[in-house]
Amino acid sequence: LTGSSSIRKWNLPESFPDQPMINRGFGGSELSDAIRYFDRIVLPYRPRIIFLYAGDNDIQRGKTAKQVVADYQVFARRVHRERPSTQFAFIAIKPSIKRWHLWPEMRLANEMIQELCQENGNLHYIDIADPMLGPEGTPIRELFARDGLHLSPAGYRVWAREISTWLKEQNSRLSERRCSLSNFYFFNPISSSRSFRYDPAV
Repeated sequence: LTGSSSIRKWNLPESFPDQPMINRGFGGSELSDAIRYFDRIVLPYRPRIIFLYAGDNDIQRGKTAKQVVADYQVFARRVHRERPSTQFAFIAIKPSIKRWHLWPEMRLANEMIQELCQENGNLHYIDIADPMLGPEGTPIRELFARDGLHLSPAGYRVWAREISTWLKEQNSRLSERRCSLSNFYFFNPISSSRSFRYDPAV
């Protein structure tokens, strides 16, 4: 996982005791920083999945949703070029009490990124935003620390639940694909009397 302070402050072993997750978040960062330090915070670990949380600070500092999405696309292309088999999951920009006035622009960035993810099998969008909103459509207070910006333990539990659900879905799809492949028979084009059964363990 990489991104801004919401990642840096996360106790990953506590939230994901059975997952080999590495925290490479750094406070105050923007998407452009994740791009700039890609060689240091991503590549050395050869990850199977990259989770990125960014865009929050970007919009707070004046960037538009379109600029955030443009940076997201640069990062996604870098992932595809350097790690073509790696899955890239974007953690939605969170609605917060302190930055609620910026939520319309943040929500627009989320929607645009989600749309891009629907067009590419290696890009994924994890919606932690909707679960952080109450019945009236405003941020749930107990999910935030006293500053109204960073997450409380309850907030991290929401994030962990959404990411864990996504991981289970991905593992389920992978298992289904392996099961499907195990039922394929490959025929020798020279001699139709011989066939080869796919063994996923090989």
